[in-house]
Amino acid sequence: MSASKERTLSREVVGTQIPSGDKQVLDAGTTLFIHQTLGGSFTVQTDFGLFRIDGKDGDAIGEEAADHSVGSEALADGSPDPETVWTQLRKVFDPEIPVNIVDLGLVYSMDIEKKETEGYKVNVAMTLTAPGCGMGPAIAEDAKGKILLVPGVDEADVNITWEPPWNQSMISEEGKMKLGLI
Repeated sequence: MSASKERTLSREVVGTQIPSGDKQVLDAGTTLFIHQTLGGSFTVQTDFGLFRIDGKDGDAIGEEAADHSVGSEALADGSPDPETVWTQLRKVFDPEIPVNIVDLGLVYSMDIEKKETEGYKVNVAMTLTAPGCGMGPAIAEDAKGKILLVPGVDEADVNITWEPPWNQSMISEEGKMKLGLI
């Protein structure tokens, strides 16, 4: 792993454009600058915009590929462990803020329900720091993908809500410390 933040892609990767959330192929040989490496993904700047690259593609930018394994099992009854779901949600970051969505106070609820047929579904209600945040769909999709890695989860639904409106008082003490608010 190089100390320099400027890199050249060694192979083609799919990036998520910020803030639109659109997927775009980034060609091998593209020069980029790494801004943030949190939550198992990389926020990078190219000559044609800002992108999030999934951690599994870390090798393409000279970084260690992220290990997305969860490391726990479902509970004895086959249901997902709620703490493991929360741990996964703490791996989700807004690409512009170095605090996870749980500590930012963006996750309002997380419920696990047994499906009528078989298996379990996780429902999450979350918000964003501002209604105009274009990264909402990408953040929600990142959360969904991380939840689906939890043993026992067959389905996940992450909904963005605006009620109640988010404010800085919702940030955890740890989040406030990371942001320099206390």
